[in-house]
Amino acid sequence: MVREAERARVNKFVYVSSLGADRGTSAYHQSKRKAEAITRQFSGAWVVVRPANVYGPDDEQLSLLLRMIRTLPVLPVIGDGDRRFQPIWHEDLAEALARCVERDDLAGQELDVAGADLTSQNDLIRRLSKITGRNVRTVPVPEQVASIGARVAGAIGVDVPFNADQMKMLVEGSEIAPGRENALLTVFHVAPTPLDRGLQLLADAAPEQLPETGVGPLQRRRFWADIAACARTPEQLSAYVREHFAELMASFMDARAEPETPTVIEEDATLTLSLPIRGHMQVRVAECEPRLFTLLTLQGHPIAGAVRFLSEARGDDVRFEIQVYDRAASVVDLLMMRTLGDAMQEAAWREMVQNVVRASGGSAPRGVESERTSLDAAQAERIEQWLQGLVLERKREEAGI
Repeated sequence: MVREAERARVNKFVYVSSLGADRGTSAYHQSKRKAEAITRQFSGAWVVVRPANVYGPDDEQLSLLLRMIRTLPVLPVIGDGDRRFQPIWHEDLAEALARCVERDDLAGQELDVAGADLTSQNDLIRRLSKITGRNVRTVPVPEQVASIGARVAGAIGVDVPFNADQMKMLVEGSEIAPGRENALLTVFHVAPTPLDRGLQLLADAAPEQLPETGVGPLQRRRFWADIAACARTPEQLSAYVREHFAELMASFMDARAEPETPTVIEEDATLTLSLPIRGHMQVRVAECEPRLFTLLTLQGHPIAGAVRFLSEARGDDVRFEIQVYDRAASVVDLLMMRTLGDAMQEAAWREMVQNVVRASGGSAPRGVESERTSLDAAQAERIEQWLQGLVLERKREEAGI
């Protein structure tokens, strides 16, 4: 990259290294140190920026730790859990890098950047437990045992919040060294996002988990009831369901699982649901129209897909229908779906349809009807394109495009 930048007559080369790369012994730090040496050979202006642990949506450490707290009954902690590090919110780093590119007075500098708060595994677990409302038991794991376990987990594709190399970095320390300045504050003049604020943002920022990321055939399940003498129009019924979504859900599901999370259906809202055995799972409202709304599952959910809720006129009746398009999120989830998950999902949506019928002021002479279909390749592709379109539209709106 350095040679190509020189060939293209680039004036400035900014290399994003890692905090501690100048002194760390992990393979990751050693690779960064070698890259820094190459960067210093650049014939133009060069700057090395060394960020601490970067966290944000779908990062490999704090996001994964959050999912584990939401879903596991017991959480392993490395050593005593008090090794300190100084994470930086991803948008703060992005702002610093943008300013680094724009400025012409930083050539030849090596700059450490980190957040304002020192933390540890134990501290993060306490903070995330408060956000999620879950008090997970912790089990200390000796650092050497954890390192071996991380290697084994990585070899078989199991996600862990700290891999073997990251644990070595954690032991060596990932914070601004004594006597050195935090360039985020002193050079780039970026006000760091407080850790509590960043973790709260992280709690609602999980990416969508669409069907193409799952395993097994794409299923379509339908649950509906034709309501006779319904006291509400389709639009009024849909509005009632959106407003009272938490109360209308199945009795064994809790839409008030986490403090300060929404329970009403509004576009772009992220809802957290408590499921038996699986802990806390999240869904996001991807579309919200007068007669329908659609929820997309987020990373960490046992299914990858969407749930759509529709109200429509059928002659003199009003039909309320729930459509589920999903694959199991993983092989483990596929096994669980076949043993318990399918039955639980069917019971949940049937109960919700029954609750909506009772709230409608009418009755359903034929009761709750259902249908289940495995979609062929062409049908699955159409569903995936539809859901991808919903996600893309949301991102465009966020970006103001």
